[in-house]
Amino acid sequence: MKILGLDIGEKRIGIAISDALGIIAQGLETFYRENPPGIIEKLRKIVKEEGVSAIVVGLPLNMDGTEGPKAKEAINFANELKKEIELPVKLWDERLSTVEVERLMISAGASRAKRKKKIDKLAAQVILQGYLDSRKHE
Repeated sequence: MKILGLDIGEKRIGIAISDALGIIAQGLETFYRENPPGIIEKLRKIVKEEGVSAIVVGLPLNMDGTEGPKAKEAINFANELKKEIELPVKLWDERLSTVEVERLMISAGASRAKRKKKIDKLAAQVILQGYLDSRKHE
Protein backbone atom coordinates (compact mmCIF):
# COMPACT_ATOMS: atom_id res chain seq x y z
CA MET A 1 0.00 0.00 0.00
CA LYS A 2 1.94 3.01 -1.24
CA ILE A 3 1.13 6.47 0.07
CA LEU A 4 1.87 9.75 -1.69
CA GLY A 5 3.01 12.76 0.35
CA LEU A 6 2.63 16.36 -0.85
CA ASP A 7 4.20 19.60 0.32
CA ILE A 8 2.12 22.43 -1.15
CA GLY A 9 4.26 25.53 -1.64
CA GLU A 10 3.52 28.88 -3.24
CA LYS A 11 5.41 28.07 -6.45
CA ARG A 12 6.07 24.33 -6.25
CA ILE A 13 4.59 21.09 -4.95
CA GLY A 14 7.03 18.60 -3.49
CA ILE A 15 6.11 14.95 -3.91
CA ALA A 16 7.24 11.92 -1.93
CA ILE A 17 6.13 8.29 -1.99
CA SER A 18 6.29 5.46 0.50
CA ASP A 19 7.52 1.96 -0.10
CA ALA A 20 4.89 -0.75 -0.61
CA LEU A 21 4.85 -1.56 3.12
CA GLY A 22 4.23 2.05 4.11
CA ILE A 23 7.37 2.26 6.24
CA ILE A 24 9.87 4.49 4.41
CA ALA A 25 9.22 7.77 2.57
CA GLN A 26 11.33 8.75 -0.42
CA GLY A 27 11.37 12.06 -2.26
CA LEU A 28 10.00 11.64 -5.77
CA GLU A 29 9.86 14.96 -7.65
CA THR A 30 8.74 18.57 -7.68
CA PHE A 31 6.04 20.17 -9.83
CA TYR A 32 5.60 23.85 -10.53
CA ARG A 33 2.12 25.17 -9.73
CA GLU A 34 1.62 27.09 -12.99
CA ASN A 35 -1.21 24.90 -14.32
CA PRO A 36 -3.61 23.57 -11.62
CA PRO A 37 -5.51 21.14 -13.90
CA GLY A 38 -2.15 19.85 -15.12
CA ILE A 39 -1.04 19.17 -11.55
CA ILE A 40 -4.08 16.98 -10.90
CA GLU A 41 -3.38 15.04 -14.10
CA LYS A 42 0.30 14.54 -13.15
CA LEU A 43 -0.73 13.31 -9.71
CA ARG A 44 -3.37 11.02 -11.22
CA LYS A 45 -0.67 9.51 -13.46
CA ILE A 46 1.67 8.90 -10.48
CA VAL A 47 -1.18 7.35 -8.48
CA LYS A 48 -1.97 4.95 -11.32
CA GLU A 49 1.63 4.05 -12.22
CA GLU A 50 2.78 3.57 -8.62
CA GLY A 51 -0.34 1.91 -7.23
CA VAL A 52 -0.94 4.61 -4.62
CA SER A 53 -3.80 3.95 -2.21
CA ALA A 54 -3.83 7.20 -0.18
CA ILE A 55 -2.46 10.75 -0.25
CA VAL A 56 -1.11 12.83 2.64
CA VAL A 57 -1.13 16.61 2.19
CA GLY A 58 1.00 18.76 4.46
CA LEU A 59 -1.10 21.18 6.51
CA PRO A 60 0.91 24.33 7.32
CA LEU A 61 -0.71 25.35 10.59
CA ASN A 62 0.40 28.47 12.43
CA MET A 63 2.69 27.85 15.40
CA ASP A 64 -0.29 28.21 17.77
CA GLY A 65 -2.16 25.49 15.85
CA THR A 66 -4.61 27.79 14.09
CA GLU A 67 -5.33 27.74 10.36
CA GLY A 68 -4.00 30.65 8.35
CA PRO A 69 -4.35 31.36 4.61
CA LYS A 70 -1.76 28.73 3.65
CA ALA A 71 -3.54 26.05 5.67
CA LYS A 72 -6.86 26.93 4.07
CA GLU A 73 -5.21 26.65 0.65
CA ALA A 74 -3.86 23.18 1.54
CA ILE A 75 -7.32 22.11 2.76
CA ASN A 76 -8.92 23.32 -0.49
CA PHE A 77 -6.27 21.47 -2.51
CA ALA A 78 -6.87 18.28 -0.48
CA ASN A 79 -10.62 18.56 -1.06
CA GLU A 80 -10.05 18.99 -4.78
CA LEU A 81 -7.84 15.88 -4.80
CA LYS A 82 -10.54 13.86 -3.03
CA LYS A 83 -13.03 14.79 -5.75
CA GLU A 84 -10.71 14.39 -8.73
CA ILE A 85 -8.64 11.36 -7.77
CA GLU A 86 -11.11 9.56 -5.49
CA LEU A 87 -8.63 8.27 -2.94
CA PRO A 88 -8.45 8.86 0.80
CA VAL A 89 -6.68 12.21 1.36
CA LYS A 90 -5.36 13.00 4.81
CA LEU A 91 -4.03 16.28 6.14
CA TRP A 92 -0.86 16.13 8.23
CA ASP A 93 0.55 18.90 10.42
CA GLU A 94 3.71 20.02 8.66
CA ARG A 95 4.81 22.87 10.92
CA LEU A 96 8.52 23.52 10.43
CA SER A 97 9.08 20.68 7.94
CA THR A 98 10.60 23.01 5.35
CA VAL A 99 12.65 24.77 8.03
CA GLU A 100 13.93 21.39 9.25
CA VAL A 101 14.95 20.36 5.74
CA GLU A 102 16.64 23.69 5.06
CA ARG A 103 18.69 23.43 8.28
CA LEU A 104 19.78 19.90 7.38
CA MET A 105 20.79 20.96 3.87
CA ILE A 106 22.73 23.98 5.16
CA SER A 107 24.54 21.82 7.71
CA ALA A 108 25.38 19.39 4.90
CA GLY A 109 26.92 22.26 2.94
CA ALA A 110 24.33 22.36 0.13
CA SER A 111 24.47 25.53 -1.95
CA ARG A 112 21.47 27.86 -2.15
CA ALA A 113 20.78 26.70 -5.72
CA LYS A 114 20.86 23.03 -4.71
CA ARG A 115 18.60 23.70 -1.72
CA LYS A 116 16.08 25.53 -3.92
CA LYS A 117 15.94 22.57 -6.33
CA LYS A 118 15.39 19.90 -3.67
CA ILE A 119 13.75 21.50 -0.65
CA ASP A 120 10.11 20.91 -1.66
CA LYS A 121 10.63 17.24 -2.49
CA LEU A 122 12.53 16.69 0.77
CA ALA A 123 9.88 18.57 2.78
CA ALA A 124 7.27 16.23 1.27
CA GLN A 125 9.44 13.31 2.36
CA VAL A 126 9.61 14.65 5.95
CA ILE A 127 5.84 15.17 6.00
CA LEU A 128 5.14 11.68 4.70
CA GLN A 129 7.68 10.04 7.01
CA GLY A 130 6.07 11.78 10.00
CA TYR A 131 2.71 10.41 8.95
CA LEU A 132 4.11 6.90 8.39
CA ASP A 133 5.87 6.93 11.76
CA SER A 134 2.66 7.98 13.52
CA ARG A 135 0.86 4.93 12.14
CA LYS A 136 3.37 2.62 13.85
CA HIS A 137 2.09 3.82 17.22
CA GLU A 138 -1.58 3.16 16.46
